[in-house]
Amino acid sequence: MSPRRSAAHAQQTRHLIVTAGVDLASVEGLDAITLGRLAEELTMSKSGVIGHFGSKLDLQLAVLNEAVRVYRREVIVPAAHAAPGLARLRKLVEAWISHLERGVYPGGCFFTQVTTEYDDRPGPVRDVARQRTEEWRAYLAEQISTAVQDGDFSADTDVDQVIFEATGLMLSLNHTMQLDLDPKAIQHARAGFERLIAACMR
Repeated sequence: MSPRRSAAHAQQTRHLIVTAGVDLASVEGLDAITLGRLAEELTMSKSGVIGHFGSKLDLQLAVLNEAVRVYRREVIVPAAHAAPGLARLRKLVEAWISHLERGVYPGGCFFTQVTTEYDDRPGPVRDVARQRTEEWRAYLAEQISTAVQDGDFSADTDVDQVIFEATGLMLSLNHTMQLDLDPKAIQHARAGFERLIAACMR
């Protein structure tokens, strides 16, 4: 096997491992991910998995970063063509809801699972999860602030409050879909966001 083909095969195998890790973590949490568990899931040798990830922590961080990449592809990129401000905010909200509705992650919202699991556990996983969450909130804040500057939202709109309430709606949507299996969960989430946006326009 040529070095180029060997490198491509290694990259493909690594991606396979990480993708399986994202699916597993969305259902059972990052702590469920071990080198041995993924080797079993993928019918690989444990040494084969270890060859790509030297430790459980390395694997968990790779899985977390892959989940972020998927989230950007499914939520942020589809909204990028919309004009900054209210138009993009609406697209982001719709893509945000849609990725849960379509079951992009088998266990629902990957980041709800991870933040619940690690919110009180200091360390590299919590640090990365918090950093990515702050980046997402900053991006939402940018759209809300632009909507204020454009005159679409009221000048006294509390950006932090809007983000807090929007996040609460998404947490409630994930909970209602995953635990209650409520067929009206998506409908309620969309209605909730419309009320929130309408309140910002007053």
